[in-house]
Amino acid sequence: MDYTALTFALLYGIGLNAAGGLLTDLSDWYHSLEKPWFQPPGWAFAPAWTIILGLAGWALYIGLTEAANAGQYNAVAIAFGINAVLHFLWSPLFFKFQRPDWSFIENFALIASCAALIYMLAPISEFAAWLIAPYLAWTCFAQAINYGVVKLNGPFGKDAAEA
Repeated sequence: MDYTALTFALLYGIGLNAAGGLLTDLSDWYHSLEKPWFQPPGWAFAPAWTIILGLAGWALYIGLTEAANAGQYNAVAIAFGINAVLHFLWSPLFFKFQRPDWSFIENFALIASCAALIYMLAPISEFAAWLIAPYLAWTCFAQAINYGVVKLNGPFGKDAAEA
């Protein structure tokens, strides 16, 4: 067992899930937002993200342990690191700064990073690449929800104060 890879995988999956939970502030502001009709109930998000990030952590472990060489290993580590930063940024943009418009724009980069993970993992392990597919699908779905929030409630920030 590669304990370094296992540590990275666990920190990735558990760390992002915990950070997302801690940064999700369901304040009066959030509850006052109009949501699109297709948004799942609030209780569905925690189990969905737990499963998705668990699968992604598993994919990270496989990518690191089955990398053909140090260059491929480093590429996997860097790609998941970039993805982790992008994943982490969404919650504070939406909840702390109350800018669903900014989180909507940022989420395009997160979607691209999920697609890049699939592309990069496929030659290493087709199975690991498929483990990222639910992450990509859910992130695209979340983007549709985010768009609905922006469309139903915008503008936000400075523009909102002037409106």
